[in-house]
Amino acid sequence: MQVSIACNVGGGGGASDHQMKERRVAMNTSNAPTCQSKVRVESSNRHTLLGHAHMKEALGRHSNMKYRNLGKSGLRVSCLGLGTWVTFGSQISDEMAESVMTVAYDSGVNLFDTAEVYASGRRSSYVVTTKIYWGGQAETERGLSRKHIIEGLRGSLSRLQLDYVDIVFANRSDINAPMEEVVRAMTFVIDQGMAMYWGTSRWNAVEIMEAYSVARQFNLVPPVCEQAEYHYFQRDKVELHLPELYHKIGVGAMTWSPLACGLLTGKYNEGVPESSRAAMKGSVWLKERLSSDEGKKQLSKIKELHLLADRLKCTAAQLAIAWCLRSEGVSSVLLGVSNTEQLLENLGSIRVLTQLTPPLIAEMDALLGNRPRNGKKEARRS
Repeated sequence: MQVSIACNVGGGGGASDHQMKERRVAMNTSNAPTCQSKVRVESSNRHTLLGHAHMKEALGRHSNMKYRNLGKSGLRVSCLGLGTWVTFGSQISDEMAESVMTVAYDSGVNLFDTAEVYASGRRSSYVVTTKIYWGGQAETERGLSRKHIIEGLRGSLSRLQLDYVDIVFANRSDINAPMEEVVRAMTFVIDQGMAMYWGTSRWNAVEIMEAYSVARQFNLVPPVCEQAEYHYFQRDKVELHLPELYHKIGVGAMTWSPLACGLLTGKYNEGVPESSRAAMKGSVWLKERLSSDEGKKQLSKIKELHLLADRLKCTAAQLAIAWCLRSEGVSSVLLGVSNTEQLLENLGSIRVLTQLTPPLIAEMDALLGNRPRNGKKEARRS
């Protein structure tokens, strides 16, 4: 099987969003497993995972990967996906990118975020997503106008030799584009077969609900999921707002940065290593964050979490990723890795998930001291 990947670089935020690049990595995955879409339900005596009775979680036929529905849609995605926009664009070689993609697919990963993938005869066995917002330098080459959504996606499909993507994300909201125009344009690209679903990235709950309401009002296609940052120190949106949207309108969560740019692995406990992301030219913000008072407090908590990981006989990274997976409504957690060893370590977080019992989660909440509080629920109780 021949696979090619193009990675959107700089889509994370800040000034780098204006420096989007794309490049293609050709790779041969002749040993790739057959379609992962068939699943077997786990035995009824399996340890019940926190908050996931509604996620219809099941093991893959050919791997230990777990698969969940994307929100309340019928799309099945691996609970761990591969997010590639930073590392594939600037930190690793084409050869390493090829190895990472091969190992991920062989391990049951079927979700590749911002990596447009083509595979002759096997395209249906994995989920490909892309984002629309930042395009070229012209005023009409960015944002969420109907013109840019349609032209941007068409251009991407042509450039990357793709017939369609599975999910097209609106990569942040656009105050200059009426919501009805955005929803109509997303419905159009779906009706034209250019995408199967659409979602949002870094939208707030009010904006997502508005998009859903417009879709229902005009019989258009609503978004199926929201991409959001989520880790120990970024919790409110995923734990308070998105579960409410999941239950009300079926929008799921696809989360990114589970290791907070490597902060949670402990690599910065004794300073900034030369080869780390914080040492890169475009990551001054991360270096400043580490040296701030808040950053120092977080590093102190991370050291305590390392001791907890030792107790569970897992790595700090595995504990942090499993912690994200246990959250209600999270369909998939996107990994950002720079080599196959790191990928395999991160995939081991699935085994840790069953160890996250309510008492252990309570212990972690007490250590972190930042568990989000739902003001409405608290008011009702009082």
